[in-house]
Amino acid sequence: MEKVLKFQTVLIEQCKANDRRAQMKLYEKYCDGMYCVVMRYLQNSDDAEDVLQESFIKAFLKIDQFKGEVTFGAWLKKIVIHKCIDFLKAKRNAHISIEENELLLVEDDDWDVEVSITIEEVRTAIHTISEKYRYVLLLYLMEGYDHSEISQILNIQETTCRTQLMRGKAYLKEHLIKNKYESRS
Repeated sequence: MEKVLKFQTVLIEQCKANDRRAQMKLYEKYCDGMYCVVMRYLQNSDDAEDVLQESFIKAFLKIDQFKGEVTFGAWLKKIVIHKCIDFLKAKRNAHISIEENELLLVEDDDWDVEVSITIEEVRTAIHTISEKYRYVLLLYLMEGYDHSEISQILNIQETTCRTQLMRGKAYLKEHLIKNKYESRS
């Protein structure tokens, strides 16, 4: 493990020196994992490839800002997620603020929907939800970020993040239950 970390540290230092071979090695190491992250947001392979490429370009341009406080993969993942969100916002053409004017805390009812619901059904259902809830759900449920990290990524308050997560879960749960009910009819 220590050998791998040392190799990665050397590789990153070479990238900071603008070594193209080192950049290619780093790209090859992380491209598949980051592609999966991008696809969770964009669900279109052409767009995903473009956003992934832009993310790596940004990462290599900003690699001097990488201080090793977190793993390189975590640092890169944050760039990738920001690029995905930027892409989705630009694609919409109309900017809708993620910040809410009125904050109402929604009761977080029992999250048990049904055991027979698959991960794929959850992933599909997430993409039917309004973007402001979808981003929080994806970052929290799929990426594993906490409220503090999500609020920084989306530039919203933590209370807004918590509210949007609760509402997003409620919409998701409602959608999943409705679809299971309709599929039985």
